[in-house]
Amino acid sequence: MPDFLRPIIRAVLRRITGVLFRVDLRGDPALQAERLLIIANHESFLDGLLLGLWLPQNPVFVVHTGVAANPFFKLVLMLCDYLAVDPTSPLAMKKVIRLLESGRPVVIFPEGRITTTGSLMKTYDGPAFVAAKTGATILPIRIDGAARTFFSRLSGQAPRRLFPKISLTVCEAAHIDMPAGNTARERRRRAGEAMRRVMQNMIFSSRPQQTLFGALLDAMSRYGRKRRLIEDMKQTEYSYNDLLKMALALGRLVAGKTALDERVGILLPNLAPTLGLIFGLNAFRRVPAMLNYTAGVDGMQAACTAATIRHIVTSRAFLAQAKLEDKIAALQGVHILYLEDLRAGMGLGDKLWLMGWAMLFPRLATQTADPEDTAVVLFTSGSEGKPKGVVLSHRALLANVAQIRAVIEFSVDDKILNALPLFHSFGLNAGGLLPVLNGANVFLYPSPLHYRIIPELAYDRACTVLLGTSTFLGNYAKHANPYDFFRLRYVIAGAEKLAEPVRAAWFEKFGVRIFEGYGATETAPVLAVNTPMAYRTGTVGQLLPGLQSRLMPVQGIEHGGILHVSGPNVMSGYLKVDKPGVLETPASEAGEGWYNTGDVVEIDADGFVKIVGRVKRFAKIAGEMVSLESVEKLAAQASPNAVHATSAVADAAKGEALVLFTTDKALTREALQAAAKAGGWPELAVPRKIVVVDALPLLGTGKTDYVTLKVWAEKA
Repeated sequence: MPDFLRPIIRAVLRRITGVLFRVDLRGDPALQAERLLIIANHESFLDGLLLGLWLPQNPVFVVHTGVAANPFFKLVLMLCDYLAVDPTSPLAMKKVIRLLESGRPVVIFPEGRITTTGSLMKTYDGPAFVAAKTGATILPIRIDGAARTFFSRLSGQAPRRLFPKISLTVCEAAHIDMPAGNTARERRRRAGEAMRRVMQNMIFSSRPQQTLFGALLDAMSRYGRKRRLIEDMKQTEYSYNDLLKMALALGRLVAGKTALDERVGILLPNLAPTLGLIFGLNAFRRVPAMLNYTAGVDGMQAACTAATIRHIVTSRAFLAQAKLEDKIAALQGVHILYLEDLRAGMGLGDKLWLMGWAMLFPRLATQTADPEDTAVVLFTSGSEGKPKGVVLSHRALLANVAQIRAVIEFSVDDKILNALPLFHSFGLNAGGLLPVLNGANVFLYPSPLHYRIIPELAYDRACTVLLGTSTFLGNYAKHANPYDFFRLRYVIAGAEKLAEPVRAAWFEKFGVRIFEGYGATETAPVLAVNTPMAYRTGTVGQLLPGLQSRLMPVQGIEHGGILHVSGPNVMSGYLKVDKPGVLETPASEAGEGWYNTGDVVEIDADGFVKIVGRVKRFAKIAGEMVSLESVEKLAAQASPNAVHATSAVADAAKGEALVLFTTDKALTREALQAAAKAGGWPELAVPRKIVVVDALPLLGTGKTDYVTLKVWAEKA
């Protein structure tokens, strides 16, 4: 094609695509650098055309030789300069290096192929090695929307449109330094890991700034009002339209009984209306405060006091079934709003407003909030003291959803089985908000303790994702048929340390690898997680994109330090019982806005996080720091088929002494000493006191109740 025709045709095509796809270019793509490597995610066959039309640098496109030989693409490639390479050839990247060194900007897709999932695919090491070798400036550009065209390769269930809106987001420039390594292969691998993190940061940083209700409306627009995605024990499938109707109706009814920005307690099980109520309260600028109904009267009263809760929304049917009437009656200073009464009080005016106005124009019918406003108040488990209210903004919750989506692929073909309660941060965000806001299916089950029923549900509903704690997953493995989990793609463990016998049992019985993660209620909650693309046994994976971390040394502990984190998913602050309603913003010795996790961790050269233990769960014995978690690992080594937990009590001779609680009646100190000798544990890690119990005390979230254990230890 003659050179003078190219700019004319490009201008015409740019105008056409801009009108048809309403292309939104965010950021300034006109970056000038001596060596510029432009990278982008690969959503469709339109991607190269879009970048060629909307980038001002006139770059050279690196394309596969098979694509360059296609007659249709050969016609399109006439509009730009391109370099056809065979990725199987070891000389291919050398051509790209020479091109960059000549000063020409280069466009390359590190994934190498169009996504079939809607998320990032595998990133190849070649482009990363090129960037490191040349010292090029990397300009990441996020393409969003092209996957919803008919030019993508998504599954048949993915929603398609003829001309969806497409955005091109120019992200912050990056560099990849040549990694250290003994071999070229190792340096190449580490460069590829660095490129993968650049891509993940690009996906995360280009997220929109929204509220929960706004994100729900955007998801509904993307996936369709009629898409059915939520199922619960009522065996009814709810669509986005059903969820929106519940949110608007319940939100308006509760708003009529409460004040603007009031924190409203929610005491309901895992049901679709519970999710609807959370979105509905946000739509009318009320703050749902998720009460833990397993915490007892004292725990719930402490939560109500800390968060200054004046109204609690619950259901008579639920209270009767869960036998909570006496506990609710014992709460002081709160007024109970029953769903049955709210529904009965819905008049003709409310119904006309709902169907004639709100369902048609939901953004206009609700009250606008800011992403920094409080979206929800959750409460810590109280495993080591009184529960604290954790204030999470819309920004924090949605940032964590975006962080998870940047590293783990979920799609409309997935179905998440969530038995973790919605008052639990892991259950709410990963098991509730994540699937609803990303078009995946979810089955809400009211209790994780039904160890025989949940495997059957996973089989019957063909679930592909299961969330749980180590305790719950271990019990599912004991009662499940080997074929119950045949459809599972992901089993994600959190909230407590994954026991090695549980990991081994799942792999041996079901052939399923458990992906262990790590987080805290204060971080909305996920901080790190193992993924199919970045997995290391014995760790909790790599920190999510957008997070900063620092390790503060601990006296007496040689390796690692206390993890402090900062990022957009960190809480707005605490609400405590001793200062009701007063927000205590996060701060640590690392600075304002930093959260001290209280966990002692090690981070290796590849960024994988290994949990050593909680700083509160160390005992100082004869001047040495001993991790109580390491003692529990020792007990599991000596008796893998039982459950164990450790506490510490004051000791006049050595400062503190260990007390091991176990369900193994035959476990002896001699067996522990033998296991310690075989596994390299120090003699100080062997408890002198062993207490046999029928079962360990558990919180409703599945965590061990260490407050109760401490009382037992002192009595023992």
